[in-house]
Amino acid sequence: MAVTHVTAELRNLVANHPPFTAEFLVDTGAIHCLAPASSLLRAGIVEEGRAAYELADGSVVEYPYGFARVLFMGLETVIQVTFGPEGCEPILGVVALENTGVGVDPGTQSLQRMKSIPLK
Repeated sequence: MAVTHVTAELRNLVANHPPFTAEFLVDTGAIHCLAPASSLLRAGIVEEGRAAYELADGSVVEYPYGFARVLFMGLETVIQVTFGPEGCEPILGVVALENTGVGVDPGTQSLQRMKSIPLK
């Protein structure tokens, strides 16, 4: 299966710091977004709590999380973002995709805007 990346930027909720901009791995198996903690802190994103997360290998780790504005493909939404370890690959989770009405085409593994966002 192909790997899909998208350029995205994360800002704090009031957008009063420079954003963290990077290539994010689009991961439909991940609920939330993830980025290196130091990058999120530089963007003014504040830790709001901690949660347990299950990694791909089945292990469970606890990381802090906060809330941020995410912008990609000209679309913006507010998401929960996990403060990951240094050097981690930024991940764009499924909540950001669904909030903006973006899906992954299974044939081409490319991101596609939906014609409408379902309310049913």
